[in-house]
Amino acid sequence: MTYAECLERWTSDYQIRKEISEGRLYKIEKGIYSDCENISTLAVISAKYPAAVITMENAFYYHGLTDVIPERFSLATDQHSARLSDSRIHQYYIPPEILYTGAIRMTRRDAAFLIYDRERMLVELLRYKNKLPFDYYKEILRNYRVLIQDLDVERIQKYASEFPKSRMILDSLEREVF
Repeated sequence: MTYAECLERWTSDYQIRKEISEGRLYKIEKGIYSDCENISTLAVISAKYPAAVITMENAFYYHGLTDVIPERFSLATDQHSARLSDSRIHQYYIPPEILYTGAIRMTRRDAAFLIYDRERMLVELLRYKNKLPFDYYKEILRNYRVLIQDLDVERIQKYASEFPKSRMILDSLEREVF
C-alpha cells in the first residue's frame, strides 16, 4: 500500500511509524508499505505506478505466450508523462488516446495491475516485431496461432485500426497470423 493509503488507515505518521516498530507494518521502499514482510517486485511496481500498463515482454509472459522471464518490467505510460527513474523498468511512451485501449486488470499472487489483453498484445507484437529478437518473435507468434480460435478477431482489427501505420499492422495480421 502507498503512504496515502496508510494515512487513511492509521490517520497519522506517528501511528504508521508505531505500526512499523511493532512489526505489524513493513516499509518496503520509499512510499510503499505492506503488512507482509516479503512481497513481490510486481506488487511494488504495481503499487508505485498504478496508472501504468504492463506491456511487451511482461505481458507476453503473464499471458502464457512465452516462458522467457523478463529481466525488467515493461510499462506503458502516457507519452507526456515524466521519465520513470527506476532501473527495474523499461518505459514505453504511448499516445494518451490509445494508452488504455485493451487494458484489463489482472491479479497475480500479491499484486493487482493493469495489463494489455491478448488481442492488444498481438497488435503490439506486430508493431514492435523489428525490435524483438527473431526467435522470440516467432515463439510468440506460434503461440498466437495456436490460440487464434480463442481470440476476438474483431477486437484485434479494431485495435489495429486505432494505431499509426494501421495498414501495415493489418497486412501483417493477414500474412502472418490468419
